Amino acid sequence: MPRLFTGLAVPPAVADALKAYQGGLPGARWIEPGDFHVTLRFLGDVEVTVADDVVEALAEMRVRPPLTVTLDGLGIFGGDRPRALYAAVVADPALTDLQAEQERLVRRAGVEPERRKFTPHVTLARLRRDATPEATAMYLSQAPVFAPLAFAVDRVTLFSARDSTGGGPYVAEADFPFA
Repeated sequence: MPRLFTGLAVPPAVADALKAYQGGLPGARWIEPGDFHVTLRFLGDVEVTVADDVVEALAEMRVRPPLTVTLDGLGIFGGDRPRALYAAVVADPALTDLQAEQERLVRRAGVEPERRKFTPHVTLARLRRDATPEATAMYLSQAPVFAPLAFAVDRVTLFSARDSTGGGPYVAEADFPFA
């Protein structure tokens, strides 16, 4: 069964700029810059027949203009149990609409509804247990100033991931252009 998700690939120039925020956090398992992306819809491990249905459904994505994704700061998921360091994506109605369409399409293909709220971000590191709240707070307070980074996207990519605890490597299985 493939492990799949839809997302927006981060271009190499932006990925290179994000590398400046990688390092110096105990317990971090850094994501390879070539694997940076904004997840739209995590599908998980799906049967091959469902994966085929997902590809068919995504091919019906409606035409839309390119959108701009803006990254504007660093954050930590997990609170008292930090689990990921990320670059936050600025809220944008066009991005929210794209994600909602992804949800509708994959549900129509037989994927269970997503239970988590959509929080667009680019994961920079997965954090192990030794990444304490104090260490992550110190890291955030000492990180270089985050200058906003923007990039245009004109397609959704269906990615696959190997069986692991996350973090790649990811393989682009199919692209679905906006127009």
